[in-house]
Amino acid sequence: MTTATATVSNVSDLDALQDLNHNYVRSVQEADIGWFDANLADDFLNSNPDGTLVDRTGFLAQIARKSPVTNLREEDVRIVIRGDFAFIHARTTYTKPDGGPGAGRYTDIWWKRDDRWLCVSAHVTRA
Repeated sequence: MTTATATVSNVSDLDALQDLNHNYVRSVQEADIGWFDANLADDFLNSNPDGTLVDRTGFLAQIARKSPVTNLREEDVRIVIRGDFAFIHARTTYTKPDGGPGAGRYTDIWWKRDDRWLCVSAHVTRA
């Protein structure tokens, strides 16, 4: 389910953000560094589930190691657009390395710079 707050004038922004959100999660699962390199702001920061904070370079290194979880999917996606900023809140489900189910939540902040959405911040939790 996707819940969005947007006006008619930014429907294309909503479509773009839905696509970016889906590809963000896909790129985590597939360790797609190229996608992240193209869509993260230079000043991107990520809060990891263990409480550590990594910059863009550290995040790309994490992604390159490939996640041990499988079947990563986004659910309950909520996109809120406020001018040149967008906030995406969602739930993830996945399969843990031991085969058990896992879940978490994330919040990503996107900033429209030069008519292009770039992710500037992410925060991830796991249950």
